[in-house]
Amino acid sequence: MENKDLIPETEKIVEEVAKKSIGREILEWIFSIVIAVVIALIIRQFIFTVVKVDGASMQPTLQHNDRLIVWRLGYQPDNGDIIVLHQDGKLPYIKRIIAVEGQTVDINFFTHKVYVDGVELEEPYIKEPTMLAGDVKFPVTVDEGCVFVLGDNRNDSRDSRFSDVGMVKEEDIIGKTILRFFPFSNIKTY
Repeated sequence: MENKDLIPETEKIVEEVAKKSIGREILEWIFSIVIAVVIALIIRQFIFTVVKVDGASMQPTLQHNDRLIVWRLGYQPDNGDIIVLHQDGKLPYIKRIIAVEGQTVDINFFTHKVYVDGVELEEPYIKEPTMLAGDVKFPVTVDEGCVFVLGDNRNDSRDSRFSDVGMVKEEDIIGKTILRFFPFSNIKTY
């Protein structure tokens, strides 16, 4: 066989190897993208998620259109936490936990004071004194496996003072707000 005959044969082999390499690289890229999407979905479902504030019920702490990172993994409700909750297929609510199971909440709508287990809450985060009563009768003891929530803008918030929201089951809590990352000029941890 002459060298001239080997050149087309070699070119053919190189071409086939190149096609296989390109095909293999495309498959590797597809596999990598699929793995990245699966990991992102797992992180979003079980570790943390991003939520957009919709409305004024948490002013002055949070503003309409703020973006929050909400921690999900192993979250245990605690007084003062700003949580995101989901009830009955409605849009997520963002509220502050005032009391956890077994605690008693009382709101005096004449003095505008909130009490948990007989102790007045220090609430520097509220927009204005609590005047809006709702239809829940006080004092009320928080049921097992539930929390009592209020918005920081007490007079423009649908929260546990209203029976349609009521005490929030812990299973309805998506997670705890840990960071406001947007707007960038107002980044804050919680």
